[in-house]
Amino acid sequence: MKWRIDSAATSTYEIGNPPDYRGQNCMRKHGITMNHIARQWMIDSAAVSDWNVGRSPDARALSCLTTHGIETTHKARQVTKEDFQTFDYMLCMDESNLLDLKRKCNHIKNCKAQIELLGGYDPQKQLIIEDPYYGNDEDFETVYQQCLRCCKAFLEKPH
Repeated sequence: MKWRIDSAATSTYEIGNPPDYRGQNCMRKHGITMNHIARQWMIDSAAVSDWNVGRSPDARALSCLTTHGIETTHKARQVTKEDFQTFDYMLCMDESNLLDLKRKCNHIKNCKAQIELLGGYDPQKQLIIEDPYYGNDEDFETVYQQCLRCCKAFLEKPH
């Protein structure tokens, strides 16, 4: 099982083979059961647009991750045609990215990705994950907590 989370800014998380032990360590820290899906984490960064390609995450995002004991060295990249053909799921943060990804998927032969909102898995029913870029440190923490809830719920769902 492979999946991706895409945000309005730069963050995308891919799960697939080979396993990424940083991703597994992150899930253990947050109490996510290490089932057969969770054992296949591979973390990357991507976006629908090319605005931030090659850049590190926002300093506030890095600070939030550090607070939670998560280290990252990833650089942003743009979603590729191969991503649509490789990943089972592409999970995005807002409706704009959802529409963009679905539009791109319609032009790709053998697109197998199910494109959904990550917030659709939120037990607190917050469907849209707002881009914290124009906010403050607390907004990055809010997004982190929402993504954590959603990812846990996604991984607990039978696939």
